[in-house]
Amino acid sequence: MALGSAGALVTATLIAGAVAAPAASADSRDGQDREARGAAIAAARAAKAGIDWQDCPADWGLAKPIQCGWVSVPVDYAKPYGKQIKLAVDRIGNTGTKKERQGALIYNPGGPGGSGLRFPARVTSKNPIWANAAKAYDFVGFDPRGVGHSAPISCIDPQEFVKAPKMDPVPDSEADKRAQRKLAREYADGCYERSGAMLPYMTTPNTARDLDVIRAALGEKKINYLGVSYGTYLGAVYGTLFPGHIRRMIVDSVVNPSREKIWYQANLDQDVAFEGRWKDWEDWVAKNDATFHLGTTRAAVQAKWVELRATAKKNPIGGVVGPAELLSFFQSAPYYDSSWVPVATVFGKYVAGDTQALIDAAAPDMSDTAGNISSENGNAVYTAVECTDAKWPTSWTKWDRDNTRLNKDYPFLTWSNAWMNLPCATWPVKQQTPVNVKTGKGLPPVLIVQSTRDAATPYDGAVELHKRFKGSRLITEKDAGSHGVTGLVNPCINDRVDAYLLTGKVDAADVTCGPHATPKP
Repeated sequence: MALGSAGALVTATLIAGAVAAPAASADSRDGQDREARGAAIAAARAAKAGIDWQDCPADWGLAKPIQCGWVSVPVDYAKPYGKQIKLAVDRIGNTGTKKERQGALIYNPGGPGGSGLRFPARVTSKNPIWANAAKAYDFVGFDPRGVGHSAPISCIDPQEFVKAPKMDPVPDSEADKRAQRKLAREYADGCYERSGAMLPYMTTPNTARDLDVIRAALGEKKINYLGVSYGTYLGAVYGTLFPGHIRRMIVDSVVNPSREKIWYQANLDQDVAFEGRWKDWEDWVAKNDATFHLGTTRAAVQAKWVELRATAKKNPIGGVVGPAELLSFFQSAPYYDSSWVPVATVFGKYVAGDTQALIDAAAPDMSDTAGNISSENGNAVYTAVECTDAKWPTSWTKWDRDNTRLNKDYPFLTWSNAWMNLPCATWPVKQQTPVNVKTGKGLPPVLIVQSTRDAATPYDGAVELHKRFKGSRLITEKDAGSHGVTGLVNPCINDRVDAYLLTGKVDAADVTCGPHATPKP
Protein backbone atom coordinates (compact mmCIF):
# COMPACT_ATOMS: atom_id res chain seq x y z
CA MET A 1 0.00 0.00 0.00
CA ALA A 2 1.25 3.46 -0.67
CA LEU A 3 0.66 6.90 0.77
CA GLY A 4 -0.56 9.84 -1.25
CA SER A 5 1.23 12.83 -2.61
CA ALA A 6 -0.42 16.03 -3.70
CA GLY A 7 -3.83 14.94 -2.47
CA ALA A 8 -4.44 13.19 0.82
CA LEU A 9 -1.98 10.83 2.45
CA VAL A 10 -3.75 8.44 0.23
CA THR A 11 -3.29 4.75 0.39
CA ALA A 12 -4.11 4.36 -3.26
CA THR A 13 -2.08 1.28 -3.27
CA LEU A 14 -1.23 0.74 -6.66
CA ILE A 15 -1.22 1.47 -9.89
CA ALA A 16 -1.02 3.09 -15.18
CA GLY A 17 -0.19 3.13 -19.35
CA ALA A 18 -3.49 3.37 -21.07
CA VAL A 19 -1.06 4.02 -23.86
CA ALA A 20 -0.46 0.63 -25.48
CA ALA A 21 3.14 -0.48 -25.12
CA PRO A 22 5.07 -0.52 -28.38
CA ALA A 23 6.71 -3.76 -29.42
CA ALA A 24 10.24 -4.09 -28.04
CA SER A 25 12.60 -2.51 -30.54
CA ALA A 26 16.00 -4.04 -31.26
CA ASP A 27 17.44 -1.21 -29.19
CA SER A 28 15.34 -1.97 -26.09
CA ARG A 29 15.94 -5.71 -26.54
CA ASP A 30 19.67 -5.09 -26.53
CA GLY A 31 19.23 -3.07 -23.33
CA GLN A 32 17.38 -5.98 -21.73
CA ASP A 33 20.14 -8.39 -22.77
CA ARG A 34 22.74 -6.11 -21.19
CA GLU A 35 20.67 -5.92 -18.03
CA ALA A 36 20.25 -9.72 -17.95
CA ARG A 37 24.02 -10.11 -18.25
CA GLY A 38 24.54 -7.45 -15.59
CA ALA A 39 22.14 -9.26 -13.24
CA ALA A 40 24.07 -12.52 -13.72
CA ILE A 41 27.37 -10.73 -12.96
CA ALA A 42 25.91 -9.08 -9.83
CA ALA A 43 24.44 -12.40 -8.64
CA ALA A 44 27.76 -14.23 -9.10
CA ARG A 45 29.50 -11.49 -7.12
CA ALA A 46 26.90 -11.68 -4.33
CA ALA A 47 27.13 -15.49 -4.16
CA LYS A 48 30.86 -15.12 -3.50
CA ALA A 49 30.44 -12.33 -0.93
CA GLY A 50 27.49 -13.87 0.96
CA ILE A 51 25.90 -11.84 3.77
CA ASP A 52 27.67 -10.87 6.97
CA TRP A 53 24.79 -11.47 9.39
CA GLN A 54 24.85 -9.41 12.61
CA ASP A 55 22.40 -8.34 15.31
CA CYS A 56 20.13 -5.69 13.81
CA PRO A 57 20.82 -1.99 14.52
CA ALA A 58 19.02 -1.03 17.74
CA ASP A 59 16.83 1.62 16.09
CA TRP A 60 15.42 -0.82 13.50
CA GLY A 61 13.14 -2.40 16.10
CA LEU A 62 14.10 -5.99 15.17
CA ALA A 63 15.15 -7.91 18.27
CA LYS A 64 17.31 -11.04 18.40
CA PRO A 65 17.26 -13.73 17.13
CA ILE A 66 16.42 -11.73 13.96
CA GLN A 67 19.67 -10.86 12.17
CA CYS A 68 20.39 -8.12 9.64
CA GLY A 69 22.85 -7.66 6.80
CA TRP A 70 23.53 -5.94 3.49
CA VAL A 71 23.60 -6.96 -0.17
CA SER A 72 25.28 -4.76 -2.80
CA VAL A 73 23.53 -4.28 -6.15
CA PRO A 74 24.29 -2.07 -9.16
CA VAL A 75 22.07 1.00 -9.54
CA ASP A 76 22.01 0.28 -13.31
CA TYR A 77 22.18 -3.40 -14.32
CA ALA A 78 23.40 -2.41 -17.78
CA LYS A 79 26.55 -1.24 -15.94
CA PRO A 80 27.14 -3.95 -13.33
CA TYR A 81 30.56 -2.56 -12.40
CA GLY A 82 29.21 0.98 -12.02
CA LYS A 83 27.71 2.65 -8.95
CA GLN A 84 26.47 0.19 -6.27
CA ILE A 85 23.90 0.62 -3.49
CA LYS A 86 23.41 -1.52 -0.40
CA LEU A 87 20.07 -3.22 0.28
CA ALA A 88 19.04 -3.99 3.88
CA VAL A 89 18.02 -7.63 4.44
CA ASP A 90 17.04 -9.56 7.55
CA ARG A 91 16.27 -13.15 8.45
CA ILE A 92 15.32 -15.60 11.12
CA GLY A 93 16.36 -19.25 10.79
CA ASN A 94 13.79 -22.03 10.46
CA THR A 95 12.37 -23.18 13.80
CA GLY A 96 12.44 -26.88 12.89
CA THR A 97 15.35 -29.27 12.53
CA LYS A 98 18.12 -29.09 9.94
CA LYS A 99 16.36 -31.93 8.13
CA GLU A 100 13.07 -30.01 8.04
CA ARG A 101 14.67 -26.90 6.48
CA GLN A 102 13.56 -26.15 2.89
CA GLY A 103 15.44 -22.89 2.25
CA ALA A 104 14.61 -19.20 2.41
CA LEU A 105 11.12 -17.71 2.07
CA ILE A 106 11.50 -14.11 0.85
CA TYR A 107 8.69 -11.64 1.34
CA ASN A 108 7.53 -8.38 -0.22
CA PRO A 109 4.50 -6.62 1.31
CA GLY A 110 3.69 -4.32 -1.60
CA GLY A 111 3.58 -0.61 -2.19
CA PRO A 112 5.64 -0.02 -4.23
CA GLY A 113 7.45 1.45 -1.26
CA GLY A 114 6.71 -1.08 1.48
CA SER A 115 9.45 -2.55 3.69
CA GLY A 116 9.61 -6.32 4.17
CA LEU A 117 11.85 -6.18 7.23
CA ARG A 118 8.99 -6.97 9.67
CA PHE A 119 8.47 -10.39 8.06
CA PRO A 120 10.76 -12.39 10.40
CA ALA A 121 8.79 -10.95 13.34
CA ARG A 122 5.97 -13.33 12.33
CA VAL A 123 8.18 -16.00 13.85
CA THR A 124 9.27 -14.15 17.01
CA SER A 125 5.64 -13.08 17.69
CA LYS A 126 4.62 -16.75 17.28
CA ASN A 127 1.98 -15.95 14.65
CA PRO A 128 0.06 -19.26 14.52
CA ILE A 129 -0.84 -18.93 10.82
CA TRP A 130 2.86 -19.10 9.91
CA ALA A 131 4.05 -21.63 12.53
CA ASN A 132 4.19 -24.61 10.12
CA ALA A 133 5.97 -22.65 7.38
CA ALA A 134 8.44 -21.28 9.95
CA LYS A 135 9.55 -24.84 10.79
CA ALA A 136 10.64 -25.35 7.19
CA TYR A 137 11.85 -21.92 6.09
CA ASP A 138 14.16 -19.10 7.06
CA PHE A 139 11.92 -16.02 6.89
CA VAL A 140 13.77 -13.32 4.93
CA GLY A 141 12.70 -9.70 4.53
CA PHE A 142 14.28 -6.79 2.69
CA ASP A 143 13.92 -3.10 1.97
CA PRO A 144 13.65 -2.79 -1.84
CA ARG A 145 15.84 -0.23 -3.62
CA GLY A 146 14.93 3.31 -2.59
CA VAL A 147 13.00 2.13 0.50
CA GLY A 148 13.82 2.58 4.19
CA HIS A 149 17.45 1.59 4.78
CA SER A 150 18.18 0.72 1.12
CA ALA A 151 19.46 3.98 -0.42
CA PRO A 152 16.17 5.76 0.42
CA ILE A 153 14.80 8.31 -2.03
CA SER A 154 12.76 11.42 -1.25
CA CYS A 155 10.65 13.90 -3.24
CA ILE A 156 9.70 16.58 -0.70
CA ASP A 157 10.57 17.62 2.85
CA PRO A 158 8.82 14.99 5.05
CA GLN A 159 7.31 17.53 7.47
CA GLU A 160 5.94 19.45 4.49
CA PHE A 161 4.61 16.19 3.04
CA VAL A 162 2.47 15.33 6.08
CA LYS A 163 1.35 18.89 6.87
CA ALA A 164 -2.42 19.34 7.15
CA PRO A 165 -4.99 20.30 6.11
CA LYS A 166 -4.43 19.62 2.43
CA MET A 167 -6.74 20.67 -0.41
CA ASP A 168 -9.99 18.78 -0.80
CA PRO A 169 -9.19 16.16 -3.46
CA VAL A 170 -12.63 16.64 -5.03
CA PRO A 171 -12.35 19.80 -7.13
CA ASP A 172 -15.10 22.42 -7.09
CA SER A 173 -13.74 24.39 -10.02
CA GLU A 174 -11.18 24.58 -12.80
CA ALA A 175 -9.08 26.70 -10.43
CA ASP A 176 -8.97 23.76 -7.96
CA LYS A 177 -7.82 21.47 -10.75
CA ARG A 178 -5.13 23.93 -11.80
CA ALA A 179 -3.87 24.13 -8.20
CA GLN A 180 -3.71 20.33 -7.91
CA ARG A 181 -1.93 20.06 -11.26
CA LYS A 182 0.65 22.57 -10.04
CA LEU A 183 1.21 20.52 -6.86
CA ALA A 184 1.65 17.33 -8.90
CA ARG A 185 4.13 18.99 -11.26
CA GLU A 186 6.09 20.41 -8.32
CA TYR A 187 6.12 16.97 -6.70
CA ALA A 188 7.55 15.35 -9.86
CA ASP A 189 10.18 18.12 -10.06
CA GLY A 190 11.00 17.58 -6.37
CA CYS A 191 11.60 13.87 -7.00
CA TYR A 192 14.11 14.81 -9.69
CA GLU A 193 15.82 17.46 -7.57
CA ARG A 194 16.15 15.27 -4.48
CA SER A 195 16.59 11.81 -6.06
CA GLY A 196 17.31 12.34 -9.75
CA ALA A 197 20.26 9.94 -9.93
CA MET A 198 18.10 7.00 -8.80
CA LEU A 199 14.84 7.78 -10.64
CA PRO A 200 15.64 6.17 -14.03
CA TYR A 201 16.45 2.89 -12.23
CA MET A 202 13.49 2.80 -9.82
CA THR A 203 11.62 0.09 -11.73
CA THR A 204 9.96 -3.22 -10.98
CA PRO A 205 12.34 -5.14 -13.31
CA ASN A 206 15.32 -3.70 -11.42
CA THR A 207 13.78 -4.67 -8.08
CA ALA A 208 13.24 -8.17 -9.52
CA ARG A 209 16.94 -8.28 -10.47
CA ASP A 210 17.78 -7.14 -6.92
CA LEU A 211 15.69 -10.04 -5.62
CA ASP A 212 17.79 -12.43 -7.68
CA VAL A 213 21.01 -10.94 -6.30
CA ILE A 214 19.60 -11.42 -2.76
CA ARG A 215 18.85 -15.05 -3.68
CA ALA A 216 22.49 -15.54 -4.69
CA ALA A 217 23.81 -13.76 -1.58
CA LEU A 218 21.72 -16.13 0.57
CA GLY A 219 23.46 -19.06 -1.12
CA GLU A 220 20.18 -20.35 -2.58
CA LYS A 221 19.88 -21.87 -6.07
CA LYS A 222 16.15 -21.11 -6.05
CA ILE A 223 13.95 -18.93 -3.91
CA ASN A 224 10.60 -19.39 -2.28
CA TYR A 225 8.65 -16.16 -2.52
CA LEU A 226 5.58 -14.62 -0.90
CA GLY A 227 4.34 -11.35 -2.41
CA VAL A 228 1.28 -9.36 -1.39
CA SER A 229 -0.34 -6.49 -3.33
CA TYR A 230 2.38 -4.81 -5.44
CA GLY A 231 4.56 -7.72 -4.24
CA THR A 232 2.50 -9.89 -6.62
CA TYR A 233 3.58 -7.77 -9.58
CA LEU A 234 7.18 -7.95 -8.40
CA GLY A 235 6.71 -11.74 -8.23
CA ALA A 236 5.13 -11.86 -11.69
CA VAL A 237 8.03 -9.89 -13.19
CA TYR A 238 10.60 -12.00 -11.29
CA GLY A 239 8.86 -15.16 -12.51
CA THR A 240 9.07 -13.88 -16.09
CA LEU A 241 12.73 -12.82 -15.91
CA PHE A 242 14.00 -15.71 -13.74
CA PRO A 243 11.50 -18.59 -14.15
CA GLY A 244 14.14 -21.22 -13.38
CA HIS A 245 15.14 -19.55 -10.11
CA ILE A 246 11.82 -20.14 -8.35
CA ARG A 247 11.10 -23.15 -6.17
CA ARG A 248 7.71 -22.04 -4.84
CA MET A 249 5.79 -18.79 -5.20
CA ILE A 250 2.65 -17.49 -3.53
CA VAL A 251 1.05 -14.26 -4.73
CA ASP A 252 -1.74 -12.77 -2.64
CA SER A 253 -4.10 -9.94 -3.76
CA VAL A 254 -2.89 -9.61 -7.30
CA VAL A 255 -2.03 -6.56 -9.39
CA ASN A 256 -3.27 -7.08 -12.95
CA PRO A 257 0.00 -7.71 -14.86
CA SER A 258 -1.38 -6.81 -18.30
CA ARG A 259 0.74 -4.14 -20.03
CA GLU A 260 -2.50 -2.29 -20.83
CA LYS A 261 -3.18 -1.96 -17.08
CA ILE A 262 0.29 -1.01 -15.77
CA TRP A 263 -0.20 1.54 -14.29
CA TYR A 264 -2.73 4.18 -15.44
CA GLN A 265 -5.67 1.89 -16.09
CA ALA A 266 -5.02 -0.17 -12.96
CA ASN A 267 -5.54 2.93 -10.84
CA LEU A 268 -8.84 3.70 -12.55
CA ASP A 269 -9.97 0.11 -11.95
CA GLN A 270 -9.12 0.59 -8.27
CA ASP A 271 -11.53 3.51 -7.98
CA VAL A 272 -14.43 1.28 -9.02
CA ALA A 273 -13.45 -1.52 -6.63
CA PHE A 274 -12.97 0.88 -3.69
CA GLU A 275 -16.51 2.17 -4.09
CA GLY A 276 -17.85 -1.39 -3.89
CA ARG A 277 -15.89 -2.23 -0.76
CA TRP A 278 -16.79 1.10 0.88
CA LYS A 279 -20.44 0.12 0.45
CA ASP A 280 -19.74 -3.29 2.02
CA TRP A 281 -18.33 -1.50 5.06
CA GLU A 282 -21.30 0.88 5.26
CA ASP A 283 -23.68 -2.11 5.14
CA TRP A 284 -21.79 -3.68 8.04
CA VAL A 285 -21.85 -0.41 10.04
CA ALA A 286 -25.63 -0.19 9.47
CA LYS A 287 -26.09 -3.80 10.66
CA ASN A 288 -24.21 -2.86 13.82
CA ASP A 289 -26.13 0.33 14.50
CA ALA A 290 -26.65 -0.75 18.11
CA THR A 291 -22.89 -0.28 18.62
CA PHE A 292 -22.02 2.66 16.36
CA HIS A 293 -25.31 4.65 16.12
CA LEU A 294 -24.53 5.79 12.57
CA GLY A 295 -27.81 4.71 10.97
CA THR A 296 -29.58 1.43 10.17
CA THR A 297 -29.14 1.59 6.39
CA ARG A 298 -26.24 2.13 4.04
CA ALA A 299 -27.89 5.34 2.82
CA ALA A 300 -28.07 6.68 6.39
CA VAL A 301 -24.39 5.91 7.04
CA GLN A 302 -23.43 7.49 3.70
CA ALA A 303 -25.42 10.62 4.58
CA LYS A 304 -23.44 10.94 7.82
CA TRP A 305 -20.19 10.55 5.84
CA VAL A 306 -21.22 13.24 3.33
CA GLU A 307 -22.17 15.53 6.22
CA LEU A 308 -18.83 14.90 7.99
CA ARG A 309 -16.96 15.64 4.77
CA ALA A 310 -18.87 18.90 4.22
CA THR A 311 -18.24 20.00 7.82
CA ALA A 312 -14.50 19.29 7.52
CA LYS A 313 -14.36 21.14 4.21
CA LYS A 314 -15.97 24.26 5.63
CA ASN A 315 -13.93 24.20 8.84
CA PRO A 316 -11.19 21.59 9.18
CA ILE A 317 -11.82 19.70 12.43
CA GLY A 318 -9.33 20.80 15.07
CA GLY A 319 -7.91 23.06 12.37
CA VAL A 320 -6.16 20.09 10.73
CA VAL A 321 -8.63 17.43 9.57
CA GLY A 322 -10.14 18.38 6.22
CA PRO A 323 -11.64 16.08 3.54
CA ALA A 324 -8.20 14.86 2.42
CA GLU A 325 -7.23 13.80 5.95
CA LEU A 326 -10.64 12.18 6.49
CA LEU A 327 -10.20 10.15 3.32
CA SER A 328 -6.73 9.11 4.31
CA PHE A 329 -8.10 7.69 7.58
CA PHE A 330 -11.43 6.29 6.34
CA GLN A 331 -10.01 4.51 3.31
CA SER A 332 -8.33 1.96 5.55
CA ALA A 333 -11.83 0.46 6.08
CA PRO A 334 -12.33 -0.58 2.43
CA TYR A 335 -8.68 -1.68 2.41
CA TYR A 336 -8.58 -3.97 5.44
CA ASP A 337 -11.27 -5.66 7.49
CA SER A 338 -9.05 -5.14 10.55
CA SER A 339 -9.87 -1.41 10.21
CA TRP A 340 -13.65 -1.85 10.17
CA VAL A 341 -14.14 -1.60 13.94
CA PRO A 342 -11.57 1.15 14.65
CA VAL A 343 -12.82 3.41 11.83
CA ALA A 344 -16.49 2.91 12.75
CA THR A 345 -15.70 3.51 16.43
CA VAL A 346 -14.00 6.85 15.72
CA PHE A 347 -16.83 7.84 13.37
CA GLY A 348 -19.46 6.93 15.97
CA LYS A 349 -17.65 8.91 18.67
CA TYR A 350 -17.49 11.96 16.41
CA VAL A 351 -21.22 11.84 15.66
CA ALA A 352 -21.87 11.48 19.41
CA GLY A 353 -19.89 14.70 20.00
CA ASP A 354 -16.31 13.49 20.68
CA THR A 355 -14.21 15.21 18.02
CA GLN A 356 -10.86 14.48 19.70
CA ALA A 357 -10.85 10.80 18.73
CA LEU A 358 -11.15 11.80 15.06
CA ILE A 359 -8.40 14.41 15.33
CA ASP A 360 -6.08 11.89 17.02
CA ALA A 361 -6.82 9.31 14.32
CA ALA A 362 -6.74 11.45 11.18
CA ALA A 363 -4.37 14.37 11.84
CA PRO A 364 -0.65 14.04 11.17
CA ASP A 365 1.65 13.79 14.18
CA MET A 366 4.21 16.49 13.42
CA SER A 367 6.39 15.32 16.33
CA ASP A 368 6.80 11.83 14.81
CA THR A 369 9.65 12.81 12.52
CA ALA A 370 10.78 9.20 11.95
CA GLY A 371 7.25 8.16 10.98
CA ASN A 372 6.91 11.17 8.71
CA ILE A 373 10.23 10.41 6.98
CA SER A 374 8.98 6.86 6.44
CA SER A 375 5.60 8.03 5.02
CA GLU A 376 7.27 10.46 2.64
CA ASN A 377 9.79 7.83 1.54
CA GLY A 378 7.03 5.27 0.91
CA ASN A 379 5.16 7.76 -1.24
CA ALA A 380 8.32 8.76 -3.13
CA VAL A 381 9.05 5.12 -4.01
CA TYR A 382 5.42 4.46 -4.95
CA THR A 383 5.52 7.41 -7.34
CA ALA A 384 8.99 6.71 -8.72
CA VAL A 385 8.30 3.05 -9.52
CA GLU A 386 4.85 3.53 -11.04
CA CYS A 387 5.89 6.60 -13.05
CA THR A 388 9.12 5.02 -14.35
CA ASP A 389 7.74 1.50 -14.99
CA ALA A 390 5.39 2.50 -17.79
CA LYS A 391 4.25 5.20 -20.20
CA TRP A 392 1.54 7.44 -18.72
CA PRO A 393 -0.83 9.75 -20.57
CA THR A 394 0.65 13.25 -20.77
CA SER A 395 -2.61 14.89 -21.86
CA TRP A 396 -4.46 16.59 -18.99
CA THR A 397 -7.62 16.41 -21.10
CA LYS A 398 -7.48 12.61 -20.90
CA TRP A 399 -6.92 12.57 -17.13
CA ASP A 400 -9.70 15.11 -16.61
CA ARG A 401 -12.16 13.25 -18.82
CA ASP A 402 -11.47 9.79 -17.33
CA ASN A 403 -11.61 10.93 -13.70
CA THR A 404 -14.61 13.24 -14.11
CA ARG A 405 -16.53 10.34 -15.67
CA LEU A 406 -15.53 7.86 -12.94
CA ASN A 407 -16.17 10.29 -10.11
CA LYS A 408 -19.88 10.46 -11.02
CA ASP A 409 -20.46 6.85 -9.95
CA TYR A 410 -17.38 6.09 -7.84
CA PRO A 411 -16.69 9.26 -5.85
CA PHE A 412 -15.05 7.72 -2.78
CA LEU A 413 -11.46 7.51 -4.08
CA THR A 414 -11.41 8.71 -7.70
CA TRP A 415 -10.04 12.24 -7.45
CA SER A 416 -7.59 11.62 -4.62
CA ASN A 417 -6.18 8.66 -6.58
CA ALA A 418 -5.88 10.87 -9.67
CA TRP A 419 -3.89 13.58 -7.88
CA MET A 420 -1.69 10.99 -6.23
CA ASN A 421 -0.67 9.63 -9.63
CA LEU A 422 -0.65 12.87 -11.62
CA PRO A 423 3.12 13.47 -11.12
CA CYS A 424 3.50 10.65 -13.69
CA ALA A 425 2.04 12.95 -16.39
CA THR A 426 5.07 15.28 -16.14
CA TRP A 427 7.63 12.70 -15.03
CA PRO A 428 11.19 13.98 -15.58
CA VAL A 429 12.86 10.70 -16.61
CA LYS A 430 12.26 8.25 -19.45
CA GLN A 431 9.29 5.96 -18.88
CA GLN A 432 9.84 2.27 -19.65
CA THR A 433 7.79 -0.42 -21.35
CA PRO A 434 6.38 -2.94 -18.84
CA VAL A 435 7.60 -6.54 -18.95
CA ASN A 436 5.31 -8.89 -20.84
CA VAL A 437 4.48 -11.26 -17.97
CA LYS A 438 4.43 -14.87 -19.18
CA THR A 439 5.44 -18.44 -18.41
CA GLY A 440 9.09 -19.32 -18.99
CA LYS A 441 11.11 -22.51 -18.83
CA GLY A 442 11.28 -24.01 -15.35
CA LEU A 443 8.46 -21.97 -13.76
CA PRO A 444 6.84 -24.16 -11.06
CA PRO A 445 3.10 -24.11 -10.26
CA VAL A 446 2.43 -20.70 -8.68
CA LEU A 447 -0.24 -20.39 -5.97
CA ILE A 448 -2.52 -17.36 -6.45
CA VAL A 449 -4.78 -16.21 -3.60
CA GLN A 450 -7.42 -13.52 -4.04
CA SER A 451 -10.65 -12.25 -2.50
CA THR A 452 -13.49 -11.34 -4.86
CA ARG A 453 -14.18 -7.89 -3.40
CA ASP A 454 -10.62 -6.60 -2.90
CA ALA A 455 -10.57 -2.81 -3.36
CA ALA A 456 -6.87 -2.18 -3.99
CA THR A 457 -6.24 -5.04 -6.43
CA PRO A 458 -9.51 -6.00 -8.11
CA TYR A 459 -10.25 -9.70 -8.69
CA ASP A 460 -9.62 -9.59 -12.47
CA GLY A 461 -5.91 -9.19 -11.75
CA ALA A 462 -5.70 -12.67 -10.23
CA VAL A 463 -7.59 -14.17 -13.18
CA GLU A 464 -5.20 -12.46 -15.63
CA LEU A 465 -2.04 -13.70 -13.87
CA HIS A 466 -3.56 -17.18 -13.62
CA LYS A 467 -3.97 -17.19 -17.42
CA ARG A 468 -0.38 -16.03 -17.97
CA PHE A 469 1.32 -18.43 -15.55
CA LYS A 470 0.68 -21.94 -16.89
CA GLY A 471 0.11 -24.55 -14.21
CA SER A 472 -0.78 -21.92 -11.59
CA ARG A 473 -3.65 -22.51 -9.16
CA LEU A 474 -6.16 -19.88 -8.06
CA ILE A 475 -7.73 -19.92 -4.61
CA THR A 476 -10.67 -17.52 -4.53
CA GLU A 477 -12.03 -16.20 -1.24
CA LYS A 478 -15.64 -15.53 -2.14
CA ASP A 479 -17.71 -12.67 -0.68
CA ALA A 480 -14.67 -11.21 1.10
CA GLY A 481 -12.55 -8.18 0.29
CA SER A 482 -9.76 -7.68 2.76
CA HIS A 483 -6.52 -6.77 0.98
CA GLY A 484 -3.96 -9.44 1.82
CA VAL A 485 -5.65 -12.80 2.39
CA THR A 486 -2.87 -15.16 3.50
CA GLY A 487 -2.43 -13.36 6.83
CA LEU A 488 -6.06 -13.86 7.88
CA VAL A 489 -7.59 -16.84 9.68
CA ASN A 490 -9.41 -18.92 7.06
CA PRO A 491 -8.53 -22.63 7.36
CA CYS A 492 -9.68 -23.32 3.78
CA ILE A 493 -6.87 -21.00 2.64
CA ASN A 494 -4.32 -21.39 5.46
CA ASP A 495 -4.21 -25.20 5.11
CA ARG A 496 -3.61 -24.99 1.36
CA VAL A 497 -0.88 -22.39 1.74
CA ASP A 498 0.83 -24.65 4.30
CA ALA A 499 0.47 -27.73 2.11
CA TYR A 500 1.96 -25.89 -0.85
CA LEU A 501 4.90 -24.49 1.13
CA LEU A 502 5.62 -27.77 2.89
CA THR A 503 5.06 -30.26 0.03
CA GLY A 504 4.78 -28.22 -3.18
CA LYS A 505 1.33 -29.75 -3.76
CA VAL A 506 -1.51 -27.76 -5.30
CA ASP A 507 -5.12 -28.87 -5.75
CA ALA A 508 -6.06 -30.68 -8.97
CA ALA A 509 -8.25 -27.68 -9.89
CA ASP A 510 -8.86 -24.12 -8.73
CA VAL A 511 -10.59 -23.77 -5.36
CA THR A 512 -13.25 -21.43 -4.02
CA CYS A 513 -13.28 -20.81 -0.26
CA GLY A 514 -15.92 -19.12 1.85
CA PRO A 515 -15.07 -15.77 3.47
CA HIS A 516 -13.06 -15.37 6.68
CA ALA A 517 -15.05 -14.25 9.74
CA THR A 518 -16.58 -10.77 9.54
CA PRO A 519 -15.21 -8.40 12.20
CA LYS A 520 -17.23 -8.21 15.41
CA PRO A 521 -17.80 -4.79 16.97
